[in-house]
Amino acid sequence: MLYLAYVMQRIQHAVLGCFLVFVLAVTLAQPCLAGSVYDYTLPSIDGGELDLANFEGQPLLVVNTASQCGFTPQYDGLQRLWETYRDRGLVVIGVPSNDFGEQEPGGRDDIKEFCSVNFNVDFPMSDKVSVRGADAHPVYQWLAATLGTSSRPRWNFYKYLIDANGQPVAYFSSMTRPNSSKITKAIEEVLPR
Repeated sequence: MLYLAYVMQRIQHAVLGCFLVFVLAVTLAQPCLAGSVYDYTLPSIDGGELDLANFEGQPLLVVNTASQCGFTPQYDGLQRLWETYRDRGLVVIGVPSNDFGEQEPGGRDDIKEFCSVNFNVDFPMSDKVSVRGADAHPVYQWLAATLGTSSRPRWNFYKYLIDANGQPVAYFSSMTRPNSSKITKAIEEVLPR
């Protein structure tokens, strides 16, 4: 009987040990997520880093873009949003990505020239990054973790509205044009009064 109690105690310890190892493994496998978008940087299209902390206290509209996409004309609408709302604090950030249909094949100089020549883009842009899957940039991993997996970009020109506290408040699909009332109303709600 004493022997049986001893064996049972050893089994419980082994099970507890396995459980703790499992919990530790799962915890370490999770990406370390920041508290706000201002905790992240993106590689800048101009070289160096685009430190999102520089925009702390300002709402952001973060958009994954591509130069050879049917939605590429949305650059015009994004530039108009930037021109309309930047004096009130909104920052539009373009994030080129080649994840969907390989529609952003060029390098950062090609992308920058394309956006400038064709759409007069002068809002901040990152260098090309991945926005989906295991290689997604940490900003996009954080957005998915914060807004839910259904918010992950399914194509180019997904738009993420982030409030002045650095928290995502809405996302919009490629089909939602930048100048739609849905987006402009959401922007108006997060702008400083």
